[in-house]
Amino acid sequence: MAQLNNRSKIDNNQQVMIRCIQINLQHSRVATDNLMNLIQQDHTDIVFVQEPYLLQNKIAGITRTHSTYISSENRSRAAIIITNENIDAVLINQLCDRDNVVLELKYKNIRIFAAGMYLDINEEIDTKTEKVDDIIQLSKGSGILIAMDSNSRSKVWHDNQTNLRGKTLEEILTSRDLHIVNEESERTTFQSCRGSSNIDLTVINKRLLKTFHDWEISEDESCSDHNIIKFKLGNVTKYITQHNHNGLRYIIQEKTTIDLIKI
Repeated sequence: MAQLNNRSKIDNNQQVMIRCIQINLQHSRVATDNLMNLIQQDHTDIVFVQEPYLLQNKIAGITRTHSTYISSENRSRAAIIITNENIDAVLINQLCDRDNVVLELKYKNIRIFAAGMYLDINEEIDTKTEKVDDIIQLSKGSGILIAMDSNSRSKVWHDNQTNLRGKTLEEILTSRDLHIVNEESERTTFQSCRGSSNIDLTVINKRLLKTFHDWEISEDESCSDHNIIKFKLGNVTKYITQHNHNGLRYIIQEKTTIDLIKI
């Protein structure tokens, strides 16, 4: 067989990677301080927060150099923190309320509408998800990312049971062609002395499927009953290996079959 002379080069795709965290802080100062340390440690770019720590109805405990977006309504239960100053963020005020915050985000070649949501377990889930339709209408084909504490359970997102709220939410998201990217894990998104469940969801539209990576329930301590969720957005630089040779080339496919091509 002829000897192969290999060389690698980087393709023309620009590498863009946005590191994200999703967490319910349960209004805890300790959990907030812990989160600030994790952001610095992991070089996190965006944080989606449910039940942030508040003082006098204002979010508190966030590093001053970070940009925090939250509704002006009292006792807000959703916020988004931008730590990367190169990310351009615009608050969509008409879609924000106590339990919802929506941003238009632009970073290099990425443009998405990102939302943080808290679905109160004591309120009808149908009315709480009306914002989803508003976001879809506003996005006009752009990427959509929704980080929510759904307070609902379903085997679709790897809980061990499905309740009525979960079934309703399944139908709502499926009918809007939205994708729940939660993956099966040894850990759950929520755990307490009363039990554990997967009530925290990360939802995207079809446009983001190819740029969404590495969703996981982190092993990092959260100082909350909710565990930290991490994921990334963007495209990774690809390396192309070129082979200059005469003779036979073996192509190994994913199914472990081998094709022999005469050149």
